[in-house]
Amino acid sequence: GGWTQDDPSCLVEQFCPEYNEWRTTARMVNNRGTVAMATLDGMIYTAGGEDDIQCYSSVEGVCLVAMDEYLYAIGGHDSTTVFNTVEYDPKMNTWSKQALMLTSRTRAVAAVLDGHLYVIGGSDGDTALSSERYNPVDGTWSICAHMLSPRQNAGCAVYLGHIYVAGGKDELNLEVCAAERFDPDTMRWTPIKHMRSKRMSLVVFSGALLAVGGSDGITHLKTIEVYSHETNTWHFGSTKSKHPG
Repeated sequence: GGWTQDDPSCLVEQFCPEYNEWRTTARMVNNRGTVAMATLDGMIYTAGGEDDIQCYSSVEGVCLVAMDEYLYAIGGHDSTTVFNTVEYDPKMNTWSKQALMLTSRTRAVAAVLDGHLYVIGGSDGDTALSSERYNPVDGTWSICAHMLSPRQNAGCAVYLGHIYVAGGKDELNLEVCAAERFDPDTMRWTPIKHMRSKRMSLVVFSGALLAVGGSDGITHLKTIEVYSHETNTWHFGSTKSKHPG
């Protein structure tokens, strides 16, 4: 999914490492941009998103993450309200409300590390927000260290025992290429090398951290950047089609 120059897209691409190429695969039922996505038990789940007319399931700016055999849909907003968190049970096919975050937020990102659920950045509609984490054992949220660069709609992934956040938009709603990582042992964020382009998605694939597609505010990208933690550098690759979101 994501946005083309004028419209949201339902295009899905699959990377085939044995051929080192991208192939078009099954399309989503609805065209949508800013869609949340997560995987659980070999299935891909999407939630929310928007086309050029409406928000799907009445929610846009939600983030989706899997933890302990459940999916958590976190934050998001409709036209009037910024939301908190809910949980999905795939075995029962039901959603239920869980412990509320300390701060309602939209366009945040989320990651699971060492048995905790981290919700990072985003906005309450007026202010860029800090991070907090959820402990499923006692069902409580607690505040974490602020990112070095507040942002929303960023890329986020867990890689080599750290949470990486890259790209997104800053407090002035401008696209950024800055990146940083969170160490759960020290509970601190540290900067890493800026990406070469401004992007909005991170993924770990085949042991590598990838930044895929995105938009620099002017051009929609079909390039990929691969991060090397050993040299703290990013290197270019490419996809077949442009995926701005």
